Amino acid sequence: MAQDPGNIRIADFTYDLPGDRIARYPLTERDSSKLLVWNGSEISDRIFRDLPGLLASDTLLVFNNTRVIRARLLFKKEGGAVIEIFCLEPHEPHEFALSLSSSSGVEWICLVGNLKRWKSSRLTLMFQVEGIDLELHATRISTYGDAFRIRFEWDDLRVTFGEILDLLGHVPIPPYLGRDDEESDRSRYQTTYARIDGSVAAPTAGLHFTPSVMIEIGKAGIQKAEVTLHVSAGTFRPVKSEKISDHKMHTEHFYISKETIHRLRHNNIVAVGTTTVRTLESIYWLGAAIAGGREPGEKTPSVSQWEPYDHDSGISRDSALDHLLEWMDEKVKTEAEVEVEVEFKTDIIIVPGYKFRMVKGLVTNFHQPGSTLLLLVAALTGDDWKDIYSHALASGYRFLSYGDSMLLIP
Repeated sequence: MAQDPGNIRIADFTYDLPGDRIARYPLTERDSSKLLVWNGSEISDRIFRDLPGLLASDTLLVFNNTRVIRARLLFKKEGGAVIEIFCLEPHEPHEFALSLSSSSGVEWICLVGNLKRWKSSRLTLMFQVEGIDLELHATRISTYGDAFRIRFEWDDLRVTFGEILDLLGHVPIPPYLGRDDEESDRSRYQTTYARIDGSVAAPTAGLHFTPSVMIEIGKAGIQKAEVTLHVSAGTFRPVKSEKISDHKMHTEHFYISKETIHRLRHNNIVAVGTTTVRTLESIYWLGAAIAGGREPGEKTPSVSQWEPYDHDSGISRDSALDHLLEWMDEKVKTEAEVEVEVEFKTDIIIVPGYKFRMVKGLVTNFHQPGSTLLLLVAALTGDDWKDIYSHALASGYRFLSYGDSMLLIP
């Protein structure tokens, strides 16, 4: 574990990424992307559809099944100005499922683009459902950090907020793509196994998986499990501080069931994406906090940014999982035979020197220079991250969300 992770300099975790190496669009065939393989000492080049044959048969491959919502709403004023409201997470009701299924008005925490042109008390967006003219109203309630608490109301109780986003919203593709979202992004900026609405960014390592790859994974005897972490816009937030100690990590919500926790007693877990890594490692630290007598919070239990570094836990993975299961048995009252997923939050940051407790390997894309995601990769690969990225740049790999991928098995 890093002795003083706060002293890590961001300048030591950057590289030169030419603009023409950023993949603006995905490949036609998801599983035809290039796959860089690093086994702890050597690098090789493969194609993503080779993945099932590259994983050990005792692997538990864990996926993030979150689904991207069309979170960007564009309100056009009479004078022509466009105000963008980017829905980050629900405030009231605070559960994603309840908010998206609500038909009586909701409040969300949102970013606002072109804020200076929003002078009236509320904005109105006209739309139609089955030929009926309707109105969506947005009212700014208060500030919320660098975002705003906004109330949305509409005049037809038969329509849910989730349906409104599907109808009016735009796909929140990353800003570094340098283009507006297009019709094709509605399906391609989504994993084929996505099923739980809530993300405002895709877990992009999963974009390479196809039904045929999944079938081959099953044939290879590789087990699969799912978690849900709703990816926030903070995943694109650049680290502007000189040292990582001055960077505030973004909060993300994840959901886990007792059944899934039991399945995580596995000795060879490979995570699909950094969001899955954050979830799995946070699960350990929740259990460790409970074992250490630190209640992880009442309303929504959470893992703080520096929890792994402030508390040097010596308990085993299985012991941490046992403590979390016992806590869930006490706190979560459910009907017999009803499996319930419990909501947690995490601010965890994973930097070089971190000791991984759950994850043995990672499938991931190539990340932005100086990002917390690159720091996570460096935590897993050590200084070899430089050779990995240098090889990818020299070998024609495509970078970032719609780019190629890598399999990292230390």
